[in-house]
Amino acid sequence: MTERQKDRPWLMRTYAGHSTAEASNELYRRNLAKGQTGLSVAFDLPTQTGYDPDHVLARGEVGRVGVPVSHLGDMRRLFQDIPLEQMNTSMTINATAMWLLALYQVVAEEQGADITRLQGTTQNDIVKEYLSRGTHVFPPGPSLRLTTDMITYTVANIPKWNPINICSYHLQEAGATPVQEIAYAMSTAIAVLDAVRDSGQVPAEKFGDVVARISFFVNAGVRFIEEMCKMRAFGRIWDKVTRERYGIENEKQRRFRYGVQVNSLGLTEAQPENNVQRIVLEMLAVTLSKDARARAVQLPAWNEALGLPRPWDQQWSLRIQQVLAHESDLLEYEDIFDGSHVIEAKVESLVAECLEEIDRIQEMGGAMAAVESGYLKSQLVSSHAERRARIEAGDEKIVGVNIYETTEENPLTADLDTAIMTVDPANEARVVAKLHEWRADRDESRAAEALAALKKAAAGTENLMAATVECARAGVTTGEWAWALRDVFGEFRAPTGVSSAPVAVTAEAGTPLAVVREKVARTAEELGSGRLRLLVGKPGLDGHSNGAEQIAVRARDAGFEVVYQGIRLTPEQIVSAALAEDVHCVGLSILSGSHAELVPDVLARLREAGAADIPVIVGGIIPNADGAALKQAGVAAVFTPKDFGITEIIGRIVDEIRKANKLDPLEVPA
Repeated sequence: MTERQKDRPWLMRTYAGHSTAEASNELYRRNLAKGQTGLSVAFDLPTQTGYDPDHVLARGEVGRVGVPVSHLGDMRRLFQDIPLEQMNTSMTINATAMWLLALYQVVAEEQGADITRLQGTTQNDIVKEYLSRGTHVFPPGPSLRLTTDMITYTVANIPKWNPINICSYHLQEAGATPVQEIAYAMSTAIAVLDAVRDSGQVPAEKFGDVVARISFFVNAGVRFIEEMCKMRAFGRIWDKVTRERYGIENEKQRRFRYGVQVNSLGLTEAQPENNVQRIVLEMLAVTLSKDARARAVQLPAWNEALGLPRPWDQQWSLRIQQVLAHESDLLEYEDIFDGSHVIEAKVESLVAECLEEIDRIQEMGGAMAAVESGYLKSQLVSSHAERRARIEAGDEKIVGVNIYETTEENPLTADLDTAIMTVDPANEARVVAKLHEWRADRDESRAAEALAALKKAAAGTENLMAATVECARAGVTTGEWAWALRDVFGEFRAPTGVSSAPVAVTAEAGTPLAVVREKVARTAEELGSGRLRLLVGKPGLDGHSNGAEQIAVRARDAGFEVVYQGIRLTPEQIVSAALAEDVHCVGLSILSGSHAELVPDVLARLREAGAADIPVIVGGIIPNADGAALKQAGVAAVFTPKDFGITEIIGRIVDEIRKANKLDPLEVPA
């Protein structure tokens, strides 16, 4: 066999972090010892949304979907014995990205690192937070300023750092088509680059350095050919935009640089073993084509639709990458798709459609204007609704879900409660206690002075990074930093996109939706209420609102009056809205794992208000044992990802309303 020179493999990461900084540090060091070549840090929701662990909205969320980092001490413990000067660290952090980068820089300095050699990425893409992931804090204008200040600071001081990772990954999770994914990500990049250029903080001759540090984080779905062509189209459009709009002549600076996590939207709770082959196929879409190959890859675990993956599950995903890179001959060849007329035609088609959509967004005033108008959000809600409708109709086939549903018993999930990792409920109290110790031990006057300087800088026009770094050194906490900026910038509640989403499922005679519409109408008539009213609520900090939005849209189309106020609500606010709107049912959506704390709180408040007869249903990633406990606590019904039929769910909601109001079961003929 002829020995060929192999290309260097991509960075191999696992998205990880949970419970505490100490527990996450142990996990990181273990993963690095197994051959992982970079770190990808998952922060918990309070950290991502600028709250300390003792804030009311942080209840039940501390350490659930990532690691809590409340101050410099936590960041020190997170990276203890990990030399940051030698590490490539990706941090999935957006609204509070400047703060986490400041903490990272100070810890690196304490380790004796030369910060000009630090390598890694802060995601720092606030647009997709408004559209899909929901960890935004500040309005679009101030958020763009934070992004601009970070980019200009890193280009000057941490030149190997990627200060932004424009993230189309979550757009696809929210229902984006390949055209929308590319067009919305590129529109975000244009908004960011325009803002940096217009800020005057970077000389014109250095603007190529800014463009060279812009990276992307994309999604790879199971439609292998389409996804691979999408990446080639992404690269061509980026080359065109940077060359024509910004005049970048250096080809190296125009290179499209991206990392990828493959699709989580397509992972199924039903027959979860099928997720392994989905993950492999999706990984191939971003690695087989050398000219459009990802520079970093992280793979989800087979059981993410069930709950929090264990270290062994994450190891399995890492080994998938290692087998491809080290056992196959993938890295020995030039681009194997060059010259394919099929691939070329698909790429050209994607490029043309994307440029058309980019122009449409620019005519609206750019990405930020399209966020504020609700255009981008309503488009995503519509696309997602159409996808769900195709699955329910059987037009889009998913093995184990709507075809080939019979299965042998799965030994991987024979003991479902041990097939995922759980966070100790007592963990939150320990984290809060350590936070209080930190505040008690710090130099309070220095912290107060640092926060005052930050607010003064925010009220003016100077770059906020220096004031933020001083806050980090002074022992300021995550919540204090964010509240200081909230005082100056205010907060932002993004459009939900629900009211403007078009009908995705028809209700013609004989269709399932027509049957449910009849049940809704007859139940409302029997109750004498005009219309049935459903409150869809998202308690806590979970911003993944896709499921809640789809329930709200379908309930609307079934004849409900829907009350949906968006994300980030306390149980108290949800109950107040339920009483004020005199709703017939409360639907709670929680994907972060905080259901065990927040749902019983909602139930207790309804009882205290004398409204215990309002049925409460819950949807989310909820293990079987937790689902049983919620029902025992008084929840009427629990829905998880295996319940993919939204029209059927709406029908079940009507049944629960009838049961709660002591109406006879209603069978409406199809």
